[in-house]
Amino acid sequence: MPTSVKQMMEAANAVVPKITPAEAKDMIAKGNTLVVDVRDAAEVANSGKVANAVNVSRGMLEFRADPDSPYHDKAFDKSRTVIVYCASGGRAALSGKVLKDFGFANVFNLGGFKDWVESGGAVDKA
Repeated sequence: MPTSVKQMMEAANAVVPKITPAEAKDMIAKGNTLVVDVRDAAEVANSGKVANAVNVSRGMLEFRADPDSPYHDKAFDKSRTVIVYCASGGRAALSGKVLKDFGFANVFNLGGFKDWVESGGAVDKA
């Protein structure tokens, strides 16, 4: 059955809650939280990333998150809370839905990196 980006975004937003930078900071402070930047490496190189976030481009997310993949990243542990962000929130929403589909229970969409920066969130410069 054909779908559209709009339908994919609606489905993602229905299952991946959007959080504020303040909520993300609280979750990070509690520990056992993985922050994932799904922007491309060039975007991260230009702006930096949320402090201690892992950068996994949107196109590699499934391969890094799947424990059966030869490209699996051990940081993707289903017992952790996962916060995903991108430039404006769209790729983060889609990425969050993929992680939910993979069995990650606690996945949240921080939205755009600029919102984090504007809130005074800590940044690692590339």
